[in-house]
Amino acid sequence: MTEDAFFELHRDIPRQGPGTAEDVAWALSLIQQPARIVDAGCGPGADSETLAESLPNSRIDAIDVTPHLVDEARERLACFGPRVTVRVGDMRSLPGPVDLIWCAGAIYFLGVEAALNGWRGALSAGGAIAFSEPVFLSDPPSPAAKAFWRDYPGVGTEAALVKRIEATGYRVLGTRQVTGRAWLDYYMPLMGRAARLRTGAGPDLAEVLDEAEAEFARWRVAPDQIAYLLCVVSPE
Repeated sequence: MTEDAFFELHRDIPRQGPGTAEDVAWALSLIQQPARIVDAGCGPGADSETLAESLPNSRIDAIDVTPHLVDEARERLACFGPRVTVRVGDMRSLPGPVDLIWCAGAIYFLGVEAALNGWRGALSAGGAIAFSEPVFLSDPPSPAAKAFWRDYPGVGTEAALVKRIEATGYRVLGTRQVTGRAWLDYYMPLMGRAARLRTGAGPDLAEVLDEAEAEFARWRVAPDQIAYLLCVVSPE
């Protein structure tokens, strides 16, 4: 698989991972209204858009390492004017102080512990981090869930993830399972794009399309057993 082929598939779709506006609203309900937010790994800006709509008096700094996703997010978020900025940036070094770091489906690039420890200094007093991470919904995990996450090491149960969070000196304000429709809303545009790209696809792109379609097929086996856990946490 080449990076160019991967990004060819992942261009011009609404989201780069599962999630809904309701997930954002739930997270915001657990904290005081944040005045300044960083969306770390913003992708094409789906959650930044929801945050901006939900918090009209807040400033949002949307960051992603991938230039074409930043371009997509800039176009999507231009309607909010200067209170929402979008730029190429590295999640390892976030600006501060901020009241909320939002990181949907991207914390795995750093690892949960590394991210929570590294971002602590960017938070204002009373600030929070909201992030999503894969979890198994049963112990032992179902065969379908185990097969789906076979290439993602370290997946555990919700209880195991909470222990990892608390070991870094954070308290968990709330958790929410992200399953079902949130995943379908991500996959359907992606599979539609895969179908359009199939005709005339070269070997590298064909490999990427095959892998994406195989992942979708594994998800369809048991959509109620494949989950992210959306966690809202704050330093002790």
